[in-house]
Amino acid sequence: MHEARQYVKIENAAVKCSLCSHRCQIGEGKHGICGVRENEGGTLYASTYGEVSAEAVDPIEKKPLYHYLPGTLSYSLGGIGCNFHCEHCQNWHISRAKLDEAHLFSLHPEEGVARAIGSRSASISWTYNEPTIWHEYTLDMGTRARATGLGTIYVTNGYITEEALRELAPMLAAFRVDLKAFTETFYKNICGAHLQPVLDSAALARELGMHVETVTLVIPGLNDRMEEIDALIRWVIEHLGPSTPMHFSRFHPDYKMTDRGATPVATLEKIYLRAKELGLRFPYIGNVYNHQYENTYCPACGAILIERQGFTSRFGELDGQQCGKCGEPIEIVRHVT
Repeated sequence: MHEARQYVKIENAAVKCSLCSHRCQIGEGKHGICGVRENEGGTLYASTYGEVSAEAVDPIEKKPLYHYLPGTLSYSLGGIGCNFHCEHCQNWHISRAKLDEAHLFSLHPEEGVARAIGSRSASISWTYNEPTIWHEYTLDMGTRARATGLGTIYVTNGYITEEALRELAPMLAAFRVDLKAFTETFYKNICGAHLQPVLDSAALARELGMHVETVTLVIPGLNDRMEEIDALIRWVIEHLGPSTPMHFSRFHPDYKMTDRGATPVATLEKIYLRAKELGLRFPYIGNVYNHQYENTYCPACGAILIERQGFTSRFGELDGQQCGKCGEPIEIVRHVT
């Protein structure tokens, strides 16, 4: 058992966790909403430190990240547990897994970095389940990773607190955050959380110098009203900047949400075009194979900078960090710094 960070001891052997925005007060012998931070004898422990449920070498486009080290591989790790309870979770078999039931293997932070290097990956991603609740482990591994020249990525729901995100900032380079909807009702009813902390963390990640990309899974009848989508895009442009890549992905029925069909591709196309109208430089659609709106285009001249088929990328007119055709600066991270 590894003692947690980001908590304080309070009366009656209870503790208050400050890692995510639930800020759970946890009694002795209990655990937080995430299921993996446990109070034993008045001390909070990170029960899944070094315990891994999934390991893979993925194209970075699978995260999806299109403007951070495009065309490279990312060594990817997942644990168990989550601080959201999304009814449409695609990885529910690990996000909802119990510690004594899950199939886990131990991986020391140094070994994780060595495997990343050995796999010829350019980065390490903590993904598949929510990395926020793996805080101590990702912090230790990420610090080692950055020292070796690897990129570091959170694929996250964004429910991390300001103090926890600031602690990660020296080692965390990319923050790929879900903006699941733009209403409090959706977050409360579908995720068991609140919207504002997610917006706050996304804005703070940008302020701290992290590369930020957003993903919104467009679910028919729940978050696909154009008024809501408009408001979300406008918020991103104002608070994260018009060059922030926004991914609008196609929903497929899963877990507890099988009462509606997949998102019509026409809906995603409409959102893409509206985002361009509003001034977003780099909108994308996702979960639609081999669609032209997965490509990266120069916002000035329309040249194809990166062409994508599935998770495969082919570089076109991109010349470093500018369009090779017209010279327009392109906000993209090509190399780890």
